[in-house]
Amino acid sequence: MKNQLVILTAAAGLLMSSACSVPKTLDQMKVGLWASRQNLWDEAIFRWRRALEFNPGSAAAHNNLAVAYELKGRWADARKEYEAALVLDPKNPDIKSNFEQFQKNLEPKKPEPKKKEADEKRP
Repeated sequence: MKNQLVILTAAAGLLMSSACSVPKTLDQMKVGLWASRQNLWDEAIFRWRRALEFNPGSAAAHNNLAVAYELKGRWADARKEYEAALVLDPKNPDIKSNFEQFQKNLEPKKPEPKKKEADEKRP
């Protein structure tokens, strides 16, 4: 009986601690979104990193953090966060699209073909 009580108490504690982390995660996510809309990217990064402290399994927080890192030019950090988001939610079309666009943006730009001199002299 005592073992069952200990197990139930531990389980209740785990449920309560994880339930408390959900509102904290959502609060940090909301503030991060507000900050990003204000172009306060350092604040957004701070908030989304805090959200991940409360819930490391949040694909949305990883994705948002990746977008912020990308906008700040922190390419390696962005890639790491996109990859983490995809591991957590591989079928999410928004995350997939963001990562694909990120990869395209990193591809070297192909130089435009040079115009022939005759083409340049045409009126």
